[in-house]
Amino acid sequence: MNIENTKAQMRKGVLEYCILSILKDEDKYVAEILDTLKNAKMLVVEGTIYPLLTRLKNDGLLNYRWEESTSGPPRKYYSLTETGKLFLKELSITWEELQNAVTLVTSQKKPNHE
Repeated sequence: MNIENTKAQMRKGVLEYCILSILKDEDKYVAEILDTLKNAKMLVVEGTIYPLLTRLKNDGLLNYRWEESTSGPPRKYYSLTETGKLFLKELSITWEELQNAVTLVTSQKKPNHE
């Protein structure tokens, strides 16, 4: 079994939640989203994030706007829609429940059978 593949699948499973969380307080463009993920040790490449952002936009969770940049071409800034904010709130509850369940299961001590 390839541990790197399993680790990548675990990261991929929470990536959508992380992206929505990054956008909850302010609009960001892709480089800022990627920097936040990389700083958190979430290994993500641009080829992964663009299709995900497009899907989240098509699902009505994100909007974007173009903004002129002083250092190059215009930037596409992403923001949460009202639906996206509600979706994030639900994901946060689910994440907390999942986190608690995993902690409970993985920290259980094995009974002594002596």
